[in-house]
Amino acid sequence: MKNNQINYIEFKAKDLEKTKTFYHQCFGWDFTDYGPAYAAFSESGLAGGFAKTEEDIVNGALVVLYNEDLESIKNKITAAGGNISKDIFSFPGGQRFHFIDPAGNELAVWSDK
Repeated sequence: MKNNQINYIEFKAKDLEKTKTFYHQCFGWDFTDYGPAYAAFSESGLAGGFAKTEEDIVNGALVVLYNEDLESIKNKITAAGGNISKDIFSFPGGQRFHFIDPAGNELAVWSDK
């Protein structure tokens, strides 16, 4: 993994089982479940996952960058005019935060450190 590169993409899904079945049948993707609300996928060309949501899906894709120092990159983002939309939180395998870029796009940065 390299700092500041796209490392993961996350999609939203209202029905994880139906979504997993669809992508497996159509594209041959494999899945690893992380509880009832998250499934990571593989065999897709880029690592990613599906997060269960009950909300309307407006922008269903979340691009996730990697950086080993979340505090440092978070400070760079805010200094450059980005806004933190979800502060650093833990999940199985690491931590991440979300930000809004100056164009209004939401992205995330994660670290396994």
